Parts: sequence; C-alpha cells; structure tokens
Amino acid sequence: MMYGTTTNSSPSLSGMGLFKAGIYCRLSKDDDLQGESASISNQRELLTSVCKAQGWDIVDVYQDDGFTGLNMDRPGLQSLLADAKKGKINLVITKDLSRLGRNYLQTGHLIEDFFPRHGVRYIALNDNIDTLVDSNEIAPFKNVLNEFYSRDISEKVHSSYMVSAKKGLFVGTVVPFSYKKGPDQHSHLLIDEETAPAVKYMFQLAAEGHGPNFIRKKLEAAKVPTPAWWSRERGLRNLPLTRWEKLDPENGKYVWDFSVIKDLLINPVYIGAVSAQKRNYRFKLGTISEKKPEDWIVVEGCHEPIIDKATFKIVQETLKSRQRPRENGEFSLFAGLIKCGECGKVLTHRVAYSHDHVPLYCCKTYNAFGKTHCTQHRVTEPMLKEIVLNKIRECAQAAQVDDNDVAKRLQETCETEQRQRQEALTHAVAKDEERLDALNKMILHCTRIGC
Repeated sequence: MMYGTTTNSSPSLSGMGLFKAGIYCRLSKDDDLQGESASISNQRELLTSVCKAQGWDIVDVYQDDGFTGLNMDRPGLQSLLADAKKGKINLVITKDLSRLGRNYLQTGHLIEDFFPRHGVRYIALNDNIDTLVDSNEIAPFKNVLNEFYSRDISEKVHSSYMVSAKKGLFVGTVVPFSYKKGPDQHSHLLIDEETAPAVKYMFQLAAEGHGPNFIRKKLEAAKVPTPAWWSRERGLRNLPLTRWEKLDPENGKYVWDFSVIKDLLINPVYIGAVSAQKRNYRFKLGTISEKKPEDWIVVEGCHEPIIDKATFKIVQETLKSRQRPRENGEFSLFAGLIKCGECGKVLTHRVAYSHDHVPLYCCKTYNAFGKTHCTQHRVTEPMLKEIVLNKIRECAQAAQVDDNDVAKRLQETCETEQRQRQEALTHAVAKDEERLDALNKMILHCTRIGC
C-alpha cells in the first residue's frame, strides 16, 4: 500500500493537507513470546521510518509498555485520543490492529466512530488497514480474532494459576504481611521475623474477644507501622501515602485501616496454608465479586505458620460472633445525609445501649480512630427527626404565604452550599500546594548540602 498517494474518497478526510501523525506503540506481557520484533523500540523505529518516508509530520510517539490490549484505559492511548480531540493529530498509525486494542467492541468503536468523527485517519501497517480508503472490510474480523487470542491467553493463565494453587504454591505478586518469598523458590513463603510479632499481637487481641477497631487503636498506640509503609520502606511496592500519612507524616504510618486488619485475621496463610481463587473473575471485566472464605482453594502445610490452628479457629469464631445480623434491607432515613462539621465524614447510625437503646448518629472518624483524629459528635434520631420536621413545617408555612420567595431562598441556599463546597476544595488544594512547595524546598536544601 502506497500511503499518501491514494485518492481520498472520504469527505471528512479530504483537504487535510499535511498529515500530523501520532505514532502508537503497545507491548504487554502476553506479547513477550513474539520476540524482539514486537518490542516497543522496534515498533517505534518501524513506524517512524514509514512516516518520514511519506513526509508526514510526527507530532508525538504514544506508548504503553506492559498494558494488555483488553484495557482501553491506558495512559498512552488516552493521551493520544485527547490530542485527537484537540486536533493536534489527524493520523494515527500502529504496527498492527492488535496494538491499538484486543477488545473488538471498543477497538471497532475507535476505527468506525471516534476517528472518523474527529477527522483522524487510522493505519494498521502490517494488517493493510487504512481508513482513508474503503477496503477495510477485514478489520472487524481481525478485531474479533485479536480478542479471541486474548481470551485464549487468559484461560491458559487462569488454568496455570489453578494448577499452582492446588499444589500449594504461592503465585501472588505481593506476599502477605509478615512473610517474604524464598530466595531460591519464590513460590515458597518464609516468615519475616521483623514484622511477625505484629501479626501475633493482632491474633492475641482477637482471641481475647476484641474486634478489628479495638486492635487498630492498640496498634496505633504501640506505634506499629502499616503493611503499606513496610512495602514502601523495603522498595517492594511504590504505594501512595495514606491520608493519615499526609496529615501527620510522623505518626500517620501507624494508623491501620479497619479492613486490612479484618482481612489479615481471616487469612489462613498465617497457619501455614496457601489460599487462592478468592475472587470471581470474568474475562474483560476483571474481578466482579469476592468469594466467601469457604469457597477459597486452601492447601495446608505449605510453609511455617506464625499462628497455631487452635488460636486461628478461636479468632474465626470470635469474628463471626461479633458480626451483627443484617436488617430487613431498609436504609436509615438520614443515611449519607449527615456529616461531621469538623472532619467532613458521615455520621453513622448506632444504638446507645446505655440510654434505653436510643438510635443515634455518631461521627465515623471518632468511632473508628478515637479522639486523636476527631472529637465526639452525636445526635439522637428522635431529636434529629424533630428538627427536620419542624424545618419542613416552617418551609411549608412560608410557601403558603409567598411561594416565589421560598423558591428564591432555596435557590440562594443551594448556591451558598455549592460555593462553600467550592471554597473548601480550593482551600484543600491550596494546603496541598503549600505542602508540596515546602517539600520541594526541603529537597532543594538537601541537594545543596549533599544529603
């Protein structure tokens, strides 16, 4: 195919003059088997040479290394599409159609809808596809075949994981807290002696009948760092700072999340077992739901335990006894509508057993993290209902007198609330920028003194 010499039969692409090309390259782990010819560098060199030979102006090279073609939310691809919308590029070229994507529905949408709508010519070099000409009937079939390829790879990988899981081999990317991968056999777990005492302490408290929230407070008081902090400290994962670490850089690393503790306490890895297949997975959608612990694949005796089986069993029974039965599906009348004026978190519905089982709303942050992070705010449900009902009656009476005035006041109230939310967001951004500026100055200072 001789690019640039074909007569333009498409009205939307005619009269473009010089093409402004956006080169797109992609490589995923599934493509590693195809050899060096599929590498990012080879794709870039090939497409660059084609563009130069045709006299096309190369605006930018967009690339996604390590992203599956089923995922259309790739940073490089999204940047390319954004530039196409802005008119910065009017030609997109890839080595083949599968580089653009392996999801036949979304890839087809780009070729048949998005690109023509924004006046963008698309070329898949090796597949002989060019949207400037009309002979692209084969493109939909290639899209389907590309997706079949990904589906086949997905099924083979899943099958391989299943075989490894049934053998009791650890196949996860991130090891459970207080374990590490063996130096010679990465599928075998070894105890991390530095963090194992924290796990023993958690199970000890849970076996005594304490819940995750109580344990969380004890861990913070004992200044036990979170798993996320350990991962960053050891260079295992580049996880972002938690909001507690941002608020308090010195002590935020000791603030554990409730769900992390709960997940840790039900994980059989701590009795020497390897558990796998904890989630329901569907092709193209990914994880769709969590499985119940009884539906996991669990193989015991795979590595040295941190907790004995008797303690683990006691903790599981304790956790189940602490779970409150669900109500009949009805939501609280004010669910999600009432927020703490200090920390901004919602007030959660609880029952005051010390006051004749009166239902009330309390600050979520105070309940979870204590007085060190927010103060106690509460209001009983009967009192709240009375306040709201009186306000409704007041508005109804005012509407009978002058409904236009009430409508105007409501509009002003909405605008005021919106303005206050905007001011709060602006203030938060300003604080973050101030903090960023301070960090930049610290980095600059350290660079100057050579620390």
